[in-house]
Parts: sequence; C-alpha cells; structure tokens
Amino acid sequence: MEPRALRVNAQITIPLDEIELSFARAGGPGGQNVNKVASKAVLRFNLRRSPSLPEPLRQRLLTKLASRLTREGDLVIAASTYRDQPRNREAGLERLRSLLAAAAVAPKKRVKTRPSAAGKERRLESKKARGRVKRLRSSKELAGD
Repeated sequence: MEPRALRVNAQITIPLDEIELSFARAGGPGGQNVNKVASKAVLRFNLRRSPSLPEPLRQRLLTKLASRLTREGDLVIAASTYRDQPRNREAGLERLRSLLAAAAVAPKKRVKTRPSAAGKERRLESKKARGRVKRLRSSKELAGD
C-alpha cells in the first residue's frame, strides 16, 4: 500500500495531495526506451501556501531555498536518476524530505565569547615575530645599514 503522506520528522508530515507530481521524458541511458517512456519525475511543492508547515520552518525554507523557488513559491525537484518512474518518484520524494528535514533543524544561537588575555598576548607576540622576520629579509638590513 502506498503512503498517503511524506513524513519529514516526528512533528512534520506533508499530505501527498499538496505535492504535484508529473512525469517527463528523461535523457541519458535507456536505448530506444528513453524516447518512449516518461520516467523523469518532477515534483512541485508550494512552500508559501502549504498548511502543513509551521511558520518558523516556512520562513527558514523561503530564505534557504530562495534561489530554487519559482515566483509562486513552488519548490521544483526533478529526479531522473533511475530508468523507471516509481524509483524516480521515490528519489524525488526522498530529496524533498531531506531538504525539509535539514531546514527543520533550528540553527544554534551563537554564544559571544571574548578572547582570553593570554590568547591576545600570544597573537601580538606572533605578529611581532612575523614583523621581525620580514624586517630581517628587507634589503636595507642586508646592506649593512
């Protein structure tokens, strides 16, 4: 039996009726078959209008995937790795699931830290040492100034 929804994680499940699925002819290997069978799966999922996505995730997805979205907010995924429709369909759904799952993980807040006094001192010492090396390499020093 075919699943009725795409499970992204424990909190997010997208019904398959929100994902528009079409098939097209794929290039690549397949001999004569490639000209007759539409095996490439093309998935369209509208991020802006999907009621299944929580708002923080939707905003993260819209910014993260902005270059991959159409004007209407559709995320288009084409899968043509395999020679048959069902496997390409599964590959496309898996790619969509992994994209959504990656964006579902909230980024960690950066904790501001300050360099230690000893760290500052080491940095300044290394800069001074580097300056000394460069000064010794200069032509004035070699000429016996």
